[in-house]
Amino acid sequence: QVQLVESGGGLVQAGGSLRLSCAASRSTFGIRVLGWYRQAPGTQRELVATINNRRITTYADSLKGRFTISTDNARNTVYLQMNYLKPEDTAIYYCNLRLLVDSRWIDYWGQGTQVTVSS
Repeated sequence: QVQLVESGGGLVQAGGSLRLSCAASRSTFGIRVLGWYRQAPGTQRELVATINNRRITTYADSLKGRFTISTDNARNTVYLQMNYLKPEDTAIYYCNLRLLVDSRWIDYWGQGTQVTVSS
């Protein structure tokens, strides 16, 4: 089992920045993908960004250039730097760890952290 704990959410004005952190309870090995997802009220959870073992990143098209995902393997932590925030970025942001174990993908989720962007 792996526990994921997010932090760094809060209230920020439009145009501001936030950095989210997600700390894993232990190191993980093998093929893995770390990611951030978000869910606004009344909508489905959507992908924000992912980063894999090789530090290859993917982003939702609408967020490219404003959000940056990164990892600190020594701290078992993944970050999401969010710049030029907009009110439509308001959502609960979830950290995800996907591990390939015995040819199966196993998903772990954090509890979520609220990000609110005021206009």
